[in-house]
Amino acid sequence: MSAPNAIPVSPAAGALERARDHLLGLQTPAGYWKAELETNVTMEAEDLLLRQFLGIGDAETTRRTAAWIRSRQDADGGWAIFHGGPPDLSATIEAYTALRLAGDPVDAEHMRRAAHVVQEGGGIEASRVFTRIWLALFGEWPWERLPALPPEVILLPAWFPLNVYDFACWARQTIVPLTVVAAHRPQRRLPFSLGELRTGRWEAGRPGWRTWAGRFHALDRALHLHERHPLRPLRQLALRQCAEWILRRQEADGGWGGIQPPWVYSIMALHLLGYPLDHPALRRAIDGLESFAVNEGGVRRFEACQSPVWDTALAMVALRDAGVAREHPAMASGARWLVSQEIRVQGDWAVRRPALEPSGWAFEFENDNYPDVDDTAEVILALRAAGGDAAANEAAIERAVRWTLGMQCRDGGWAAFDADNTRALCGELPFCDFGEVIDPPSADVTAHMIEMLAEEGLAKDPRCRAGRDWLLRAQEADGSWFGRWGANYVYGTGAAVPALIRAGVAPSHSAIARAVQWLERHQNRDGGWGEDLRSYEDPTWRGRGTSTASQTAWALLALLDAAPQSEAVARGIDWLVRMQRPDGSWDEPEFTGTGFPGDFYIRYHLYRHHFPLMALGRHARKVAGLG
Repeated sequence: MSAPNAIPVSPAAGALERARDHLLGLQTPAGYWKAELETNVTMEAEDLLLRQFLGIGDAETTRRTAAWIRSRQDADGGWAIFHGGPPDLSATIEAYTALRLAGDPVDAEHMRRAAHVVQEGGGIEASRVFTRIWLALFGEWPWERLPALPPEVILLPAWFPLNVYDFACWARQTIVPLTVVAAHRPQRRLPFSLGELRTGRWEAGRPGWRTWAGRFHALDRALHLHERHPLRPLRQLALRQCAEWILRRQEADGGWGGIQPPWVYSIMALHLLGYPLDHPALRRAIDGLESFAVNEGGVRRFEACQSPVWDTALAMVALRDAGVAREHPAMASGARWLVSQEIRVQGDWAVRRPALEPSGWAFEFENDNYPDVDDTAEVILALRAAGGDAAANEAAIERAVRWTLGMQCRDGGWAAFDADNTRALCGELPFCDFGEVIDPPSADVTAHMIEMLAEEGLAKDPRCRAGRDWLLRAQEADGSWFGRWGANYVYGTGAAVPALIRAGVAPSHSAIARAVQWLERHQNRDGGWGEDLRSYEDPTWRGRGTSTASQTAWALLALLDAAPQSEAVARGIDWLVRMQRPDGSWDEPEFTGTGFPGDFYIRYHLYRHHFPLMALGRHARKVAGLG
């Protein structure tokens, strides 16, 4: 009950307090924040297939995992790769195969519906290369009808076109072990056949030789001839170097790159090279992989990755925006944990930047080979917002600023993991149908860098100005910005506008004005913003979708800098207040994070808390006059 004569708390202020307290309550005793990173059922399906391949499956793991896969089947019989999305052919094939492993009969209703979706989508023959690789492992697809993956690629020097460092870090970590698997062409038969998923129609004809895709298909045919009779000394040298490359990059938790796909393929590669399952490297890998499993409610599901550094940095920035003091225990303990996670060794990024002093932060608990610019920029903002050991914070910030500046690409932008990783020809190779395979500069990462540099007092630095100019050039014709790592144009625009304004671009600048107009045009009738992930492939979905807490907040973060008194801001804040749960959180079943545009999407379970709190906090400071 309010005290007599007390000033009533506005709905927005009350929502801010509840959201702040909720997020504070999610911090772990160690000082970090971490919530589940949800993807799609190919993670669970491939985990069961790996266990079958290695001969380490057990009935209870299979039962619990299959229960999760069944629970995610859509009413039409397929499995989507994001909430509310259409059925995905390859995901459905992999889920169906995993359920067959679990003993589900082909004549069960849910299996008949799944098989119908596969048949309608073109069958196994129309699936992605990676799905057919999994099937080839079990004799359900001929190795001869897969693109060649010669391990000799590991021997190409870093200056040679299409060497492994021309691929993005996530792609090279996957390609190297897969070349080992493909060189062995194993077949470990399943106790059943998948004939019901075949159409008998093989893939379409080859593209013409006048295109790069056609030329690479011709090269693929030549490589297949080589695969039949490889030069034995060269092949053995390549396999040894692949093994050494893989082992050098194994992390302390037993994994590779902190993500599931290269982890799985590296285990298989080492196993095929003769490493026994009780070898220390494989034992650590198999045991560590289990740390990505979530067992609750009678089911077992699998995280493709874990995001404690990203979650912690965003939480601290959100709490800063909510008015939490620098010396608050949560901020101080968060800073201590982040400082302890700084990476001080060289990773693959040093191939292009060998003289650069190591620093930076990775997304995960353990991923020293692949710190990234996006996380590092956000960590710097978080450390600036925190108290604690000022000397340790400052030293880490100075090293990290130097490292991120050194990772700037030649064109002025920033990519996530590497500098100047822009050889687009990589994507034309026949086996590269699993999403983005290079890491060029992106608007969202560049925006986060510009925002950080501006807050560090470097807005006039020539490198920051080059980044600002890059970002202005990257604006879409309709006024938005593309979101590489978040969905999608709402995310890109929500990052770009505040960064440009902090870097000295006036709110009246034509680029900002066009962005504001785009956001206002795409505000939903209910006052929120949403964007369906189909916008990555279908332009009619750009800026369109069910309102979500994180996407509404992204739009508000831009508008609060560019047009804070607008009606759109008032309606967006009202949506956040109305949709808040009593405990201070928001519901958000939608996926608003991006792994590979068009192929792999993420539901960050903390996005629905981080970003609305940022928006409410900045609104309180700039509009409501509470800061």
